[in-house]
Amino acid sequence: MLGKFLEFSLHTPDIIESLGFYKLLGFRELEVRDTWPHKYAVVSDGDLCIGLHDLPPEDAPAVTFVHKQLAKQARSMTDHGFDFDTLRLDDDIFNELDFRCRDGHRVHMIEARTFSRPDEDEDDSLCGSFFEITLPVRDAMRAGRFWAPLAPEILRVREEPTTHMRFNAAGVSLGLSESIALNGPALCFRCDDKDAVWIALAQHGFEHKEFPGFEGAFMAVTAPEGTSLFLFDEDFLGELYEVEEVDEAPED
Repeated sequence: MLGKFLEFSLHTPDIIESLGFYKLLGFRELEVRDTWPHKYAVVSDGDLCIGLHDLPPEDAPAVTFVHKQLAKQARSMTDHGFDFDTLRLDDDIFNELDFRCRDGHRVHMIEARTFSRPDEDEDDSLCGSFFEITLPVRDAMRAGRFWAPLAPEILRVREEPTTHMRFNAAGVSLGLSESIALNGPALCFRCDDKDAVWIALAQHGFEHKEFPGFEGAFMAVTAPEGTSLFLFDEDFLGELYEVEEVDEAPED
């Protein structure tokens, strides 16, 4: 239904500052197309693409997907009760739509890619291996019922220390968490080189917090635009998610 994951889109007041932050952490800048009228840049670690947009705060962050038959898909979603905040569909414009989940998180769908594909052989950033975009939710099971038709493949469900559900959302792992440590959508990584991260942060004065209280992460790094990047120890993360896999989506 969603198509294919494209990018995690961020409202970025100072694109140059945010771009420098991600590049210093080992992300690579990708070539963008002239799709958008606003300033725009994209960085990637080979798995995750982050779109940096000079847009009003209410337009981002968003989880953005590409769907080649967007007009047809929009009609199908309307028939299934979806309400759109934005709906731009016509033959002579770039087609896009967006809507919000029950917790207010924005989902953006567009008809074509807006940047070149990342190199599949590209190495991870200093943050390590990306494994999840995490959305804070009030009730994970209720939120899961909203996401189930959009992303029917559930990867994990965990009830302790807080309820956490993880879906495969058209090619990206999307987590729903009730943790009070989250103040907005976040990016999560498995990090196996803590020293490299600490050295980079110390050299450039990036804001970070050790042991931030989110599900055992050993560090939270704050990007210039305010995005939280949580870093997890590989061994600890394996123990944390040593739970039964779930094959079926939650029933409404």
